[in-house]
Formats: sequence, structure tokens, C-alpha cells
Amino acid sequence: MKRDMDLIRQILIDAESRNFENGEPHELFKASTPDEAYQIALMKDNGLVEGDVTTTNLIPSEATIYRLTWAGHDFLDAARNDTIWKKAKDTFLKPGVSWTFSLLVEWLKQEAHNKVFGIPKGS
Repeated sequence: MKRDMDLIRQILIDAESRNFENGEPHELFKASTPDEAYQIALMKDNGLVEGDVTTTNLIPSEATIYRLTWAGHDFLDAARNDTIWKKAKDTFLKPGVSWTFSLLVEWLKQEAHNKVFGIPKGS
């Protein structure tokens, strides 16, 4: 299986929108496919979410997100804007381009900064 950043972004958006009642999660995000379970396992490995992952033959088969971590919220806040996300996909998330998750996150943060504060002179 491959890391699917579009699916990761969408899962985070969906998980963030879950409701709470009396400070407790009323709705947990549960993977509906093995591919979603795999992406959640990757997010959990990287500290974006807290949750449970069940494996079958060592491959994630079921997963539940309890909450986004601070890092998960930071990533989602940087990646939420559709225009910036499309630019990230055109810049990083295409075949033949080497990138790391941390490089993507830093780029997204810089783009968000530029959107809020403008592009510094001389850039």
C-alpha cells in the first residue's frame, strides 16, 4: 500500500468534524476500508492522531481515531485551504518528485504564512 496524502487530509478533516457531548467523543472516526485503516496507521505512527489500529497478517485492517494531536491539527490547519493543497500536490505530491512529510509540512506552513502575512519583499 502507498501513502495517500489526499486521503490522509480528508480523513483528518472528517475526524476533526466529529461531535463531542459532555467532553466525550460522541462519534469516533472509524475506517471504512482497509486503505483508510492503513492511512490511519501511518498517521498514528507519525503522531498526527491517537487511536487504535487492528492488523490482519500484520497489515492494518481496522482503525479508529479518538482524536487529532497538536501535530495533526497543525498539519490540517496548514493543508485545509484547497488552493494551497492543490499547489502542494502540483509541487510535491506527484510521481517522480522526492519529498518527506516534514518537508511538505514546512512548505504548507510557509504557504499559509504567506497567505496570511503576504510574501516577504525580495522573495
